[in-house]
Amino acid sequence: MKWILPAALLLFTPAIAHADPCEGRLPARVGETFAGVVRYIGDGDSLCVGPSTNPATWIEVRLADFDAPELQSPTGRADRDRLGRIVQGRVLTCVAVRGRNGRVIVYDRVIGACRLNGVQVGDLLREAGGREGGN
Repeated sequence: MKWILPAALLLFTPAIAHADPCEGRLPARVGETFAGVVRYIGDGDSLCVGPSTNPATWIEVRLADFDAPELQSPTGRADRDRLGRIVQGRVLTCVAVRGRNGRVIVYDRVIGACRLNGVQVGDLLREAGGREGGN
């Protein structure tokens, strides 16, 4: 009986949401360029790049040229994994651009047109079977 209350508390306590670890300064001007190794994949169209292993240097990017389904969608995890297979640990070069709403920074992420070896990441995702369908 002594274990029932602690077990119930654990069962009904909301889980803590873990935010992405990216804490670097976001480029705020259209045309501002940045580059770095892909350190973190958030979902099928967002990631973090940084010059070091220190999350304080990582820039969170929302890909400008690909709208992946949301992570909670039926294909969300597969979409995130696809992006990871393509870019994780590799160097991207990016340029800050305006999103559909006209802003460069949306939801604490910079909208970025990113390239891997000169090829747009969105093109690489489509070539690898990625289907758009996000927001």
